Amino acid sequence: MTDSARQRDFRNAIGNFATGVTVVTAFTADGLPTGMTANAITSLSLEPLMMIVCFDKLARTRAAAVQCGRVGVSVLAAGQESISKVFAGKGSEDQKFANVGWRERGGAPVLDGCVAWFTGELGELLPGGDHEIGVVTVSEFGADGGEPLLYWRGAYARILGETS
Repeated sequence: MTDSARQRDFRNAIGNFATGVTVVTAFTADGLPTGMTANAITSLSLEPLMMIVCFDKLARTRAAAVQCGRVGVSVLAAGQESISKVFAGKGSEDQKFANVGWRERGGAPVLDGCVAWFTGELGELLPGGDHEIGVVTVSEFGADGGEPLLYWRGAYARILGETS
């Protein structure tokens, strides 16, 4: 099996794990917002409050987060697929933020209309293949609630039925 076939098969297999969709943000050295779509984030610790954010090594948001030392994580709501797609693209940061409401919280941009948000200090960066695993100490967070945007089997998905 070729490496590309193995990578495709791995992507198809891991796609069976449903994830939430987030936009990870930071400020550039010029004070402008930058952001990227990410689903490789998770909680890490309750004492202290910590989470993991995985960055593509070449991502502009990674570079800005390292430089400013702070990140924001906005958990997208169902119906925010277009925001996810814009921030997953390689367009300019001006284009990404042109039609998206946001505010500064805890030293990082946070998008409007999300089901939850977190901001904190980016600490250790650990190697992870073509990505780096960022350890974030959370300083501020909030949850407005609502239905989250999910990603499953290569497509956006919704929660079916009642949750308990």
